[in-house]
Amino acid sequence: MEKKGKKRYSMEERKEFRKLILEKLEKAKKDLLILKDSFSNSQDNGTDDTSPIFKAFEEGSETLSKEQKAQIMEHLQKFIKSLNSALIRVESQDYGICRITKELIPKGRLMAVPHTTLSIEGKRLVEKRNK
Repeated sequence: MEKKGKKRYSMEERKEFRKLILEKLEKAKKDLLILKDSFSNSQDNGTDDTSPIFKAFEEGSETLSKEQKAQIMEHLQKFIKSLNSALIRVESQDYGICRITKELIPKGRLMAVPHTTLSIEGKRLVEKRNK
């Protein structure tokens, strides 16, 4: 639990967050690479000699799959950017400070969502403004 009035996380705590962020970053980059490879790999499924109706269904399925992959790739790219930004904040000692309330974000929230810039209270305030 955070101490009352604590303004920043200690160097030791930031090292722990940095390790977590780096692990998530490595996994996200691997996932993105796998997805890019599968996206660009347009393998022929050998349907040249099958009925035209089956081919039409398969092509429609491929399109949907490509659209889904593109959305996932976009999400992963944003996630990687957010993790990189979090790494910068860890190094500059701004990590873990809510950009709305200016209070320390609880450690449990940061362990679950290490790239967040909002506490739960800050997130509620933002959502309230956007209504």
